[in-house]
Parts: sequence; structure tokens; C-alpha cells
Amino acid sequence: MIHEQGDMPESRPAWLRRLPLVVIAVIALAGAFTLRDYLSFEALADNREQLIALRDANYVLAVLGFIAAYVVIVGFSLPGATIATLTGGFLFATFPGALYNVTGATLGAIAIFLAARWGLGERLAAKMETGEGVVKKIKDGIDENQWSMLFLIRLVPAVPFFVANIVPALVGVPLFRFAVSTFLGIIPGAVVYTAVGAGLGEVFARGETPNLGIIFEPHILLPILGLCALAALPIILKAVRGRKGL
Repeated sequence: MIHEQGDMPESRPAWLRRLPLVVIAVIALAGAFTLRDYLSFEALADNREQLIALRDANYVLAVLGFIAAYVVIVGFSLPGATIATLTGGFLFATFPGALYNVTGATLGAIAIFLAARWGLGERLAAKMETGEGVVKKIKDGIDENQWSMLFLIRLVPAVPFFVANIVPALVGVPLFRFAVSTFLGIIPGAVVYTAVGAGLGEVFARGETPNLGIIFEPHILLPILGLCALAALPIILKAVRGRKGL
């Protein structure tokens, strides 16, 4: 598959291949300076009544608009993904709010994944596949444990979402595996923050701010680390079997 796609980037001008990434980078940079005040907890608190009114007036339109906004935030790496997740919980409760959050985040991740693969991933993956030495060993190691590695980078809270979207595109991960592992892998964290968002009514009433560090509290973090260990188990077993075979 990689060899079949390897020649495709060569038929497109370099500027055209990199255009989506350039657009994303420009919008992300502009958004970091211009949208931070609009995609914040304070903005959510100030506009909560209008958002609730919009939801109550047309629920389906509100859901579609929310998911579309989430896709744009993630797809262009704009600030405010956490606030968007909280908003999903605030407007739609933990469920189906978590489903809307995961859907929007996954679609946005797919958009930036495709942009990265179009611009750099196909050529880089092809070079790694045909390379030799350490580079080829790294590529082979990733290929042998793709599902486990993909779930790990989604489950580990310390891995930035943007990094988890870009790296798979650069090593030739198939779109289907990326999409499935993203959707399933972000569910634990999304449910936690959506649940926090679902309780924002009481937080607003007290004039407080939500505890966004809740995911690092033991009763939340330990189950997630357990999922990480489960995802890493195939990698560990392969490593142990490999040593025994030496």
C-alpha cells in the first residue's frame, strides 16, 4: 500500500502538497492570539444563557453546530478544545454530550491527519519503508505494534492531542486505524471532562471555576493508566518473546 502511494506526492507540486499544513499553521497562529478570549471558560460563563436558549430552540441545529465548531477547533489546532468539551457536557449532559465531543474531536483529528499525510506523510513513510538501518527498524517497530501504539498515545494524558494527530500521518498509519483508535482512545478523557462540564451549572452558581486537573486525580488517573497498560501489553509480550528467541 505504501509503495503504491509513494509516487503520488511526486506528481503534485511541493507547494500544493504543503498548502493544507500551511493554512492550518497560519490559522492556528492567528487563533492563538485572537480567539483565546472567545474560547475560554469566562466566555462560556458569560454566554451560557444564550447557548441554552439556542439549544432549546432547535436541538438538532445546536448539536450539528456544536460538532462543526469542535471540528474546526481541532482541525485548525485552535485554543479551546477543553472548553469545547466542557461546553458539550454543559449543553448536552454527560451523555450524549460525550458522544458529540468524541465525534467532533475525531473528525477534526482526521482532518489534520489527512492534511499532514498529504503534505509530508506519504513521502516520509515511503522513504522510511525503503530505507535501511535504524530508520527502517523504527518504522518496522511501529508497524508491528500500530494498534497498541495508537491507543497508547491517545490514552496517555501527557501526549498532546496535536502530536497524536500528526505523528501517525508521518509514519504511514492507515486512515481507518487512525480513525478507530482516535474515536475509542479519547473516550475515557472525553467522558471525564464532559462530566465536569455537565456540572458547570452549580459551578457557575457558586462563581467558581471547574477543576480541570481532575483527570490527574488518583481515582481517575489510575483506571486510565490501567487502560494504558492493557494497550501496551502486546508490545511487552512481543519484546519478551523476542528476547527469549535470541
